[in-house]
Amino acid sequence: MTINQNFRKYRSIWISDTHLGSRGCKAEFLLDFLQHNQADHLYLVGDIIDGWALRKRWYWDTFHDQILHLLFERAQRGTQVTYVSGNHDEFLRPFIHHRITAISLEDEVVHTTADGRKFLVLHGDQFDGVMQFARWLAILGDWIYERLLVVNNVYNRLRRRMGYPYWSLSAYLKHKTKSAVNFISAFEETLAKEAKKRQLDGIICGHIHHAEIREIDGVLYCNDGDWVESCTALVEEWDGSLQVVRWTEAKNAAVEVCLPSVTPEPLAA
Repeated sequence: MTINQNFRKYRSIWISDTHLGSRGCKAEFLLDFLQHNQADHLYLVGDIIDGWALRKRWYWDTFHDQILHLLFERAQRGTQVTYVSGNHDEFLRPFIHHRITAISLEDEVVHTTADGRKFLVLHGDQFDGVMQFARWLAILGDWIYERLLVVNNVYNRLRRRMGYPYWSLSAYLKHKTKSAVNFISAFEETLAKEAKKRQLDGIICGHIHHAEIREIDGVLYCNDGDWVESCTALVEEWDGSLQVVRWTEAKNAAVEVCLPSVTPEPLAA
């Protein structure tokens, strides 16, 4: 596969919750992001391949193939690619500490930034009480969530036909629901406590499909988001600073910048 020469190079990139193998995956956006962004360290922070969805119904298109091919190609060319397993790709957990060609499989790792800070990197399902103690409820919630994503996809097809950019209806509804907001806040605080208990500077995770960077009790909590709703990634600059990249917004901004400006011709005397 030819790698796009017009790319941005970071020290590290984290992506999670791509859900390859499900119809909800925004594979075209993800492939575009990977073709335009590279890093020395690439972390795949769980739920990359959706084993739950594939067991129910096989779905795998050419974009999914191209994404996997590109990831393996990057690893073979020297990018340090680490695959941290999640709940939807838990079938990989028996193989942690092994490698698939040049990609290492882990359950969690510690990343050291350029400025010396240490971050625990894991998916986050280990700290989700629903996943740990009411798995049937998690499966039911996943079924409802899939239906919401179908509505989201139909809605965005209509927006595209009308010339509007991508906008996540499902993410909007989730962030407006009080119970969802409370769950997100509790999840963030639980993971920050875990990082503090291990005497680390911060934590980087996925799982809840909500990109965020915020300080909690002296610990930096970072979530890289997802690629079924918001199309986000976490990146580390060369000075060690971290930021969330919202790819659909970045692409829309790039299109606006590239549009030719129209300068009115002077009126004839």
